[in-house]
This record gives sequence, structure tokens and C-alpha cells, in this order.
Amino acid sequence: MTGAATRPPAMDIFGIPIQALMGQLLIGFINGSFYAILSLGLAIIFGLLNIINFSHGALYMMGAFVAWIGLTYLGINYWVALVAVPVVVGIFGMIIERTMLKHLYRLDHLYGLLLTFGLALIIEGLFRYRFGISGESYPVPELLSGGFNLGFMFLPKYRAWVIAVSLVVCFGSWYIIERTKLGSYLRAGTENPQLLQAFGINVPLMITLTYGFGVALAAFAGVLAAPVFQVNPVMGSNLIIVVFAVVVIGGMGSIMGSIVTGLGLGLIEGLTRVFYPEASAVVIFVIMGIVLLLRPAGLFGREH
Repeated sequence: MTGAATRPPAMDIFGIPIQALMGQLLIGFINGSFYAILSLGLAIIFGLLNIINFSHGALYMMGAFVAWIGLTYLGINYWVALVAVPVVVGIFGMIIERTMLKHLYRLDHLYGLLLTFGLALIIEGLFRYRFGISGESYPVPELLSGGFNLGFMFLPKYRAWVIAVSLVVCFGSWYIIERTKLGSYLRAGTENPQLLQAFGINVPLMITLTYGFGVALAAFAGVLAAPVFQVNPVMGSNLIIVVFAVVVIGGMGSIMGSIVTGLGLGLIEGLTRVFYPEASAVVIFVIMGIVLLLRPAGLFGREH
């Protein structure tokens, strides 16, 4: 009797148990990490190459499937896949850029959007034909199994790893593009490629590598997502619309805008699941509508 009477009450915030609140915040932060990496790749491709890459979700799915195929058929473990898969899918992206996209740079954005949308349908259709839509599971690497007991919640190690590595990749990419000589070459190549080529810089190669890097970010996110979500051919199409909304809110082509907006909207989505679950599926699009009404260029975009 006395033991039950003196038992400390569960902590609540606005009537919500803290375990439930922190759990949803963790899910929101994980989703935000994927939003940030994927929108970063989209922002790099659009900001530097002026291409709206609608195949980004399919390439994200391809990254997850290549990791699963490598593990299932070739015995390639997670750590090797985390490095090798972005390289393989990035090379595939560079082939697409050299054979198809390079002919569209001087045309309207609509042509690039239509081409990449068609590519997304082809890639998704091929994987759906070969593997079906039931999905495949990818095990969490042994080093990152288990978790940490924080008292108010249990934090899985793999979820913590996803958040940490996403932050490092996102802000590392921002630093390279915005604060290094290589990044200045990339930005100059989009504004005045003839002048940059006059200084001996191979602009076409630089553009191809940039597109490959953006695609590699999508594949990297796919490898990270494989142990968290079920690997299936529609995992990219389910996510890409939300990621495009993130890019629009942050500002088309804004690197920092994509990172900050992706993380922030993931947290907002998680909080919405706690306080108003019915709106969690549309809250990002409501925010996008408000932002476009008040600031059409996005929160971090430049007004023309």
C-alpha cells in the first residue's frame, strides 16, 4: 500500500506522457534527417544545374535496394555499402546526366522535370517488376544494435547514428559548397561557365560530378533508411512529394534552407502527431502554402 502510494507519478507535458512526446520527437528528428539529406541533394542539383530532379526519390529507393542486394547476394555488409552504394548510384546518375540531361540545360525547367519524372517511373517500374511491392527487410548492423536507456525514454543506437551522420553529411556538404574554392568554382560554373572555362576549368566534367554528388546523397539516404524502413520499390515515391515541399519552403536551390527546413519540419511533423494526429499528414503542405503566400521565394531563397 505504502509503496504504491509513494511511487513517483509519470511526467506529463500538457497532459501528454513525456515518453510519448519524446518518442514522437525522435521519430520526427529521424524523418527530418532524411528530409534534410534528400532535399539537400535536390537543392544542389537545382541550385547548381537548374534541373528539377523528380527522379530523386527513385534513386533514394535504388540506394536502399542496391544495399539490400549487396548484402543478400554478395555478402556486402552495411559499412561497406554505406560507402560503395552512393558511389555506384552516383556513377549511374552521371551516366544519366551525360546521356540525357546535358541536352536540357538551355531549355525550360519543365523539360527536365518531365524527363526525370519519366526516369523515376521507369526505375520504379523495373524494381517493382523484379521484386514486387511486399518489401524486404535489412538488418541493423550488430555494432549499432540495442540502445541507450535515458530514463525518460529508450534511444535505439541506430536511430542516434542516423541523426548524427545526417547532420555531419549535411553541414559538411554545405561547408564544401559555400566555404571552399571548389564550391566557388561550382557556383561560378552555373553563373558564367564560359568565363570559368577560359581559366582552364573543365565545366562539363564539373557539372557531371555535381549531379553525381547530388544523386549519391540520395543513395546514401537510402542506405541509412534500409534498416529503419522496409525496402520496397515505392519507398521513394512515398517520400519525394514531402521532400519537394521541404525544398520549396526552404527556398529552391538554398543549401542551408534545405538542411534547416528539413530538420525543422520533421520535428514539427512529430509534434503534430502528438497534439493533433489528424493533421500530421498535411501539416508540411499547410506550412508550404503559408510560406508561398508570404514569401514566394521560400524562407532562405532569394527574391528575384
